[in-house]
Parts: sequence; structure tokens; C-alpha cells
Amino acid sequence: KKAVHHLEQAAIGGHPEARRNLGCLEGANGRYERAIKHLIIAANLGHDGSLENLKLIYREGRVSKEDFASALRGHQAAIDAAKSPQREAAEKWRRKEAARV
Repeated sequence: KKAVHHLEQAAIGGHPEARRNLGCLEGANGRYERAIKHLIIAANLGHDGSLENLKLIYREGRVSKEDFASALRGHQAAIDAAKSPQREAAEKWRRKEAARV
């Protein structure tokens, strides 16, 4: 019960992993509409795992094509918004260091 409360607080604060975890909990409890809403919000925040969950649920026929397409567009927009020359340089450096080890 406390864990769910803290997940809810983190989700309200914009933490996408918490939002996804709430979606998974809701789905496990049979509240699919709430689960889908949580997953869509997390995907719109750029969370890859939530988009993958939505893809599986879409294939099962529980998410409409429109909702899935909207989540996909929102996810891509969040990813694009997070791009910057500094982040790309840091990623290039990280890959270089990882290859060195």
C-alpha cells in the first residue's frame, strides 16, 4: 500500500518509470483502462518500456490504433526534445569508453 502511494507520488512528479509501474500494477489487477492510460502517459514522456508494453497490448486488441499511434508520436516527440549536441557528444564519449574496456 505504501509502495503504491510512493509510485503515485513519483508518477505525479513526472517519473516515467513510476508511471509504467503503476500501469503494470493496474493491469495485473484487471483495471486495463487505467493501465493503458498510465502506459500512454509514460510513453509520452519518452519511456521505451511503456511503448513496448503498449505495442503488446495493441497486438492483443486492447488499445485502439488511434491511441497507439498517438502514443508513438508522443514518444518520438519526447525523444526528439531530449536531443542536444551535448547529449550526443556525451553518448559518443560513453560508447568510446565502453569499447576501450
